[in-house]
Amino acid sequence: MMSTRTWHLAPLMAGILLAGQATASQLVPPPGYYAPVEVRGKDGGSCKAPPKPYTAKLEFRSKYEGSDKARATLNPEAEKAFREKTADITDMERGVSKMVTDYLRKGQRTQLECSLQWLGSWAQANALLSTEYNHTGKSMRKWALGSMASAYLQLKFSDSRPLAAYGSQARLIESWFSHLADQVVKDWSGLPLKKVNNHAYWAAWSIMATAVATNRRDLYDWSVDQFRVAAAQVDDQGFLPNELKRRQRALAYHNYALPPLAMIASFAQANGQDLQDENDGALKRLGERVLEGVDDQDAFEDRTGENQDMGELKKHTKFAWLEPWCALYGCEPKTLAWKDEMGPYTTFRLGGDVTRVFHPKREGGS
Repeated sequence: MMSTRTWHLAPLMAGILLAGQATASQLVPPPGYYAPVEVRGKDGGSCKAPPKPYTAKLEFRSKYEGSDKARATLNPEAEKAFREKTADITDMERGVSKMVTDYLRKGQRTQLECSLQWLGSWAQANALLSTEYNHTGKSMRKWALGSMASAYLQLKFSDSRPLAAYGSQARLIESWFSHLADQVVKDWSGLPLKKVNNHAYWAAWSIMATAVATNRRDLYDWSVDQFRVAAAQVDDQGFLPNELKRRQRALAYHNYALPPLAMIASFAQANGQDLQDENDGALKRLGERVLEGVDDQDAFEDRTGENQDMGELKKHTKFAWLEPWCALYGCEPKTLAWKDEMGPYTTFRLGGDVTRVFHPKREGGS
């Protein structure tokens, strides 16, 4: 066990412009990100050592290795190898998200300092910045950035000002996020339309979260541009052609495309930009198509010629997109009841407790 004090730096003097506080011209998140720490818990405890910073090549086996062009058949051996090699990255994502969530719920400074220690150790090591990567590797990079940056946003913008005493750490972390974002933009720019799918949307979400965390308008604009490409892909029936290619997993991947897109639209709205009506309400149409598909898969089976694999859709966290989506469009009472029955929603890829941010009456996801 490693004490959080090993990385804690002395508080900065009051009055210095602090990393973690918005200014009048700064990009901002949705209002729920300003929520204060819920309680002031007792300090104490220790901080588990962070996962070893991942600085090697980002070259990993795909869990669909050996599958046909639908990329829909799992390869257990390849998946095991993938999980083992990426374990430190995933542990980092999950760990930071959990510590931030716990701090915001319980107010224990140990959790705050430990999350900054973990992020700082990877920032100092320039982790995840290798320019040697394959498709799975660059996918891990953008997932990790989105997870960490969106968790960090809740510290940066909280009305409790938790980063006020940690300006040096905040600047180091935000600089690393910025460098990661530059590489993610390079990784996912210029793709032919036939290859723009959920991966590109998740990359755009990671860039949106980083744009707001670092106040970079260029990143924000890139994310919005990618959203518009995604919206333009949604056909008049609410289908995404490149996700239909996943055949028996088409519905699951339509559902998987929704969290990053709903989050981007919510962040754009917070910054005075309305993306809800892009391509005649494409995001709304996509969400409605998925909700209908969960009840009745016939439309997806007709378009793909395959019975739909519903295994992934049994996990309630897969529907965390309903929080931002219902906040954007409003949902029918039946959908709201279903959402609330499944919730609250906590998912590390969106930064932690999504319900706390978008539906505060149902705070405290598990």
